[in-house]
Amino acid sequence: MGLKKKGKYWYGTDTQDVQAEVVRFSQLNGYPATRFSSPVCPCGSLTFKLESDEEVGAARRVCATCGAVHLMGDSAQYADEAEFEHHVCVCREEVFQLLSSVALYAESNDVRWYYIGCMCMGCQLVGVFAHWKCEAGDAEAFLSAT
Repeated sequence: MGLKKKGKYWYGTDTQDVQAEVVRFSQLNGYPATRFSSPVCPCGSLTFKLESDEEVGAARRVCATCGAVHLMGDSAQYADEAEFEHHVCVCREEVFQLLSSVALYAESNDVRWYYIGCMCMGCQLVGVFAHWKCEAGDAEAFLSAT
């Protein structure tokens, strides 16, 4: 683990650093993330391009190895309305390791807020690239679809 701040951005070396940044960001947002899941493509790849529409509350990942497209969380319910925007790092890289994270309602396992943390495969910048309020029900079921 080696989360370091350079200028206004944070950089890391692994998904633990992405998780640390998601925790920091989510606490500042007022809805601390407590559950985490790192997506893996069926082909075994851990790296993806990310597209999202935060207004609608939908995201999809595109495998950097095989090109398979995966809707994340409950995004299948909102994908038809979404205008997906492609995420690009400040270094212009488009491939990331992702970390899906959720904040829960008090004393429940129900999702309240969704965070998508990223680590750039080019420069190792880490950050929350998308987040929104999310009434998705059971956290385990939600995260298993990320």
